[in-house]
Amino acid sequence: MANQSRRKFMRNSVLGLAALPFGAGILSKTAFAQELPRLDPSSPTAQALNYVEEASDASDHPAFEEGELCSNCMFFVEGTEGCQLFPENSVEPDGWCQSWTAQG
Repeated sequence: MANQSRRKFMRNSVLGLAALPFGAGILSKTAFAQELPRLDPSSPTAQALNYVEEASDASDHPAFEEGELCSNCMFFVEGTEGCQLFPENSVEPDGWCQSWTAQG
């Protein structure tokens, strides 16, 4: 009887340990990603990519084309308004930067 309990304990422990990375990954993405601070356009990284919070403000930039917005860029993360180029910040969906790339 004691051996069965020990086997169950060991099996459940191993399964639980194997599942930990998956649970931590899910929690970290949902719990922390929703609280991203908005990107400051005056930050060095934002300035390096000519980020603006209103796409029309970039109309004089040679790389800008009408209709390009953060919200339709392949780097935009819709659920959190995040950007893969600025992983620690959210961006304005109507914003733009020179790294804009079409989705798909």
